[in-house]
Amino acid sequence: MTATIDTLLTEARLPVSAPRTFDVASGLRRLAADASRRTPTTEVTRAAQAGQRLGVVCRWVLNEPDAPSHVAKIAEGPDQGPLSEEELDVDGALVFGCLLYLTTHPESAQFWWQLAAGAGSRAAAYCLHLHHLSLGESRRAWHWLHQLTHSMADTTPPDAAFLEGLEIFARYVRDNGSRALAPTRRLEGEVDRLAARTPGSGVIVARPDRQLVARLEEFTAGR
Repeated sequence: MTATIDTLLTEARLPVSAPRTFDVASGLRRLAADASRRTPTTEVTRAAQAGQRLGVVCRWVLNEPDAPSHVAKIAEGPDQGPLSEEELDVDGALVFGCLLYLTTHPESAQFWWQLAAGAGSRAAAYCLHLHHLSLGESRRAWHWLHQLTHSMADTTPPDAAFLEGLEIFARYVRDNGSRALAPTRRLEGEVDRLAARTPGSGVIVARPDRQLVARLEEFTAGR
C-alpha cells in the first residue's frame, strides 16, 4: 500500500485524466441480467408446484383408513412368486407408490404407479403426471395427463374443474397445513429395510411384506 501511495505522489505532476462517467443504461442492463439469472423461470416454478401438489396427494392417499388393507393385498407371502396381473390390487400399488415417494424413493414410486396406471388407476396416472412435471419432463407429464383425461375408458375422467380444485387444495395445504401426516420414522425404516434387499438399479420392485403392512396399520391407526 505504501509503495502505491509513493508512486501516486511521484506522478502527481502528470495531467490527471477526467473521471470516467457511470453508464447508467449499461449498469441497469447488468442488474437486469443478474436478476433474470436469480429469478426462477416458469419451468422451475411449475416443477416446484407440481412436486408440492404430488406430496399433498401422496399424504392424502397414505392417510386413508383402508390404505393398509390394499397394500396387504399385494404383500408377499409363503410360496408366492412375482406379482401377477390377477393378484394386483390397483389401489395397493397406488398406496405403495405414494409411500415410496414420501420416503425418498421416487424411481420406485414411479414403477408402482405405472403398474397401477396400466391397470386403470386415474389417481396413479395423475401422480405420474405430477412426478414427471416436477422433474421438468414435460413430454412424459403430458402423456400421463392425456391418459388421465382421455385414454381410460372404464370410468368417467375428471374434468378441468376437478383438476383445478386439486391445485387449489394443494395451495391451501401449503399455506395452512394438513392433518394428513408424512410417514413416521418407523414406517420409513421399514421401507429402507425393503430397499436394502433390492439389488442392481435400486428400484424397489419387490412386494411389500407383512412387517411393512403392520407398520402402515399402526401409522393410519395413530392419526
